[in-house]
Amino acid sequence: MFNFDRENTGLLAKWWRNIDKQIFFLFVFLFLLGLFFSFSSTSPVVAEKMNKQTYYFFIKHLIFVFISLVLLITISIQDKNKLTERLFILFFMSILLLLLVPILGVEVKGSRRWLNLLFFPQFQPIELVKPLFIIFVAKTVVLNEKINIYYRHLYSFFFLLVIAILLIYQPDLGQTLLITLTWITMIFVSGFNMIILSILGFLLFSMIMFIIFFFPEKFGYIFFRVKTFIDPNKGDNFQSQKALDAITQGGLMGQGMGEGILKDKVPEAHTDYIIAVISEEFGAIFVLFIVAIILFISYKVLNKIFSENNEFLKLALVGLVSILIIQTFIHIGVNIRLIPTTGMTLPFLSYGGSSLIGSSIIAGIILNFTRKDSVR
Repeated sequence: MFNFDRENTGLLAKWWRNIDKQIFFLFVFLFLLGLFFSFSSTSPVVAEKMNKQTYYFFIKHLIFVFISLVLLITISIQDKNKLTERLFILFFMSILLLLLVPILGVEVKGSRRWLNLLFFPQFQPIELVKPLFIIFVAKTVVLNEKINIYYRHLYSFFFLLVIAILLIYQPDLGQTLLITLTWITMIFVSGFNMIILSILGFLLFSMIMFIIFFFPEKFGYIFFRVKTFIDPNKGDNFQSQKALDAITQGGLMGQGMGEGILKDKVPEAHTDYIIAVISEEFGAIFVLFIVAIILFISYKVLNKIFSENNEFLKLALVGLVSILIIQTFIHIGVNIRLIPTTGMTLPFLSYGGSSLIGSSIIAGIILNFTRKDSVR
């Protein structure tokens, strides 16, 4: 027993010496910020409108933050090579879960995106697929050197196509856009021919538009959202308008903690519109502070990339950073009505177990791949 404890103590000590502490503490800080905003945005609503305890959502969020931090540390402490192999295998398992959504998925407000698992009610498989897909693409493009590079890219494109079709069927256009933009970023950085990349992008876009156009009963809502976005008077833009009003009312310094009214009017305020809640109560300066943290983490990771010799690690880190930045700005873009509503959560801060787990996997892999050396 003594030897076991000593061995694990040494492992943790080595991990702590080699981990990038700035990135680690910033990730932890973002999780804690999300917990704080969950308390601020959900407790009054639950107390007044739902038949649950006042702190029901806050306690659930607290549990998932704890699980996420444990998962973050567990992933970041693994040996890099072993972790890569395990994540590569887990990717195919996550695809199987995504395939089960149309068959066994739970439908909420017209969308079938969740699975009711015994240990995780209403789990959203795409949150698991996203970070694992990045590892899959990086490994496929960089490590399989015996295969022609164009075949490698086409192989990754095939899986992107499968994921995109499954997401569109749910339907979830926001996640489709996110994972496609991340794939394009990774393929562009890997040095792929831009002409062929443009052709593949056009084919994917054409296929998505074909599916949407010929199945209007399933995907008509997309045209409706775009139409409403272009002309707010032609549709129901209640939520997005209230979010924009909240941001405007918050101004530079905010109305003060608990003084916002968006959380009382919009059901998804603590998930899809959390940045509007933050802006209303704490001001645009605090929103800029959150964006600055995400960008600073990205800057730190990019610095690691420039000094890294392993091509797989470089490409994987580019993908992981890209998905954080793209998702953050899609979420903000929806809240300020720069883009149509997508139902995109804000990484680390929005309420939701699946979103938090997905964010922790991304953070854990980043911390693992930016370590000074492997923990053995």
